[in-house]
Amino acid sequence: MTKYILITILFLSLNSFAQNINSSIDDIVHREMKERRIPGLQIAVVQNDKIVLSKSYGLAYIQDSIPVKNNTIFPINSNTKVFTATAIMQLVEQGKVELDAPINKYLDYLPPLWQKITVEQLLTHISGLPDILKLIDAFNKNTGSFKNENDIWEKLKTTPLDFETGSQFSYNQTNYYLLSKIIEKQSGQSFQNFLEEKQFNTVGLKQTLFGDSRDIILHYAPTYKYRNFLDGKKLVKDKLINDYYVFPDFSYATAGLNSTAEDMAKWIIALQNKKLLKNDSTLNLMWSPANFNNGKPTNWTRGWGIAKLRKKHKAVGMSGGGRSAFLVYPDDKLAVIVFTNLGGSNPEDFLEELAGVYNPEIIRSDAITHLRKNLNQIGYDKAVDFVKKESINNPDFNLQENEINDWAYRLLVNKPKEALEIFKLTVFLFPESWNAYDSYGEALLKMENKTKAIEMYKKSIELNPQNENGKKILEKINSK
Repeated sequence: MTKYILITILFLSLNSFAQNINSSIDDIVHREMKERRIPGLQIAVVQNDKIVLSKSYGLAYIQDSIPVKNNTIFPINSNTKVFTATAIMQLVEQGKVELDAPINKYLDYLPPLWQKITVEQLLTHISGLPDILKLIDAFNKNTGSFKNENDIWEKLKTTPLDFETGSQFSYNQTNYYLLSKIIEKQSGQSFQNFLEEKQFNTVGLKQTLFGDSRDIILHYAPTYKYRNFLDGKKLVKDKLINDYYVFPDFSYATAGLNSTAEDMAKWIIALQNKKLLKNDSTLNLMWSPANFNNGKPTNWTRGWGIAKLRKKHKAVGMSGGGRSAFLVYPDDKLAVIVFTNLGGSNPEDFLEELAGVYNPEIIRSDAITHLRKNLNQIGYDKAVDFVKKESINNPDFNLQENEINDWAYRLLVNKPKEALEIFKLTVFLFPESWNAYDSYGEALLKMENKTKAIEMYKKSIELNPQNENGKKILEKINSK
């Protein structure tokens, strides 16, 4: 009898524990959906190689009040890049690609200045290449439709480098466009077919496919966006609109995938269990940064844009379109995936808090989450004072420049005043960073504080005389 009582007590305890976790997740999700005005959201959590939570909230299709379900498919935008990076690493394991090899080893039609750029420099966005997306957008605005790939390529290869290769970080789509060409050349397959065969089919991803707003995709959640400027007019109140997006097929390696949180969870499990990459060393290499010319580590790991390489509770992941994001915690055997249908919802801001429901130590390890939670209570104008005190009281409180700068840019979309305080904090924390001053100047300019913006851009150029973008902006301001 005692045995059955103990089993019953254990069962009830586990059930209560699961209910508490689900309730905590619900509380965070409902709070963030309300604050960020997210119509629909999907979450999946992986723990110990199992999907322990898969849940959906809100509306996938507002027009007809269609709810989000677990099989609702979301565009994942730049999260596609981790699939592209994994494809490169699969070819590395096959001996068909070398990360430190110049890309002209695989592509023989490149401009002279591009030829010595390495595969690794493409993966980590330190190539200095001009951004193909700007040309695609320009062609689209000028003609109302896309020019073909060859026309865009001919224009792209005559565009100067943005900076000396390996000297700076600049996120752009050309890097992954060229990686897709290397994948095709070295595999003998189209980029789409290679990913479908070597990743989607291997894992059994039934709801993961390429496409954009032009395609008819079953169980699809279109994306929405709030706009305060429309048809040449400033709106009195933000308006929710349909966010139509187009990815030509030759740019699929940059942002072309659609998926579900469950499929993403399955892919992460497969990745960590050697179904996609055979060796732990390959996975660890992909999850490690490369180096700039000066020997400092890159902002990105090799293909993954969120890199929290702290001493405890390391996390790597990616975000896409300001609407989908995920984090993997290799040492904690944990992963959290959140997809939404609102551009600018930036779920990466609350991923760590969700992970903290499963392991509270994670929140204490993440300085950004800790800072955000406190500033929401005391006010963003107290950011510098809070960080001064916290740095004295908590030796593990360590803010990374790229993390805080990225967060400030996300805030700039909907909370510009709060964003300015974070950019100011970045300059305080990293007074020798030309990029910190450049970013602060950009934010000030957006808020129409030209005098202060000029001061920040001048400081940025003083620290980095090669900041050509800053020089152009200063010339533009002074010419008005």
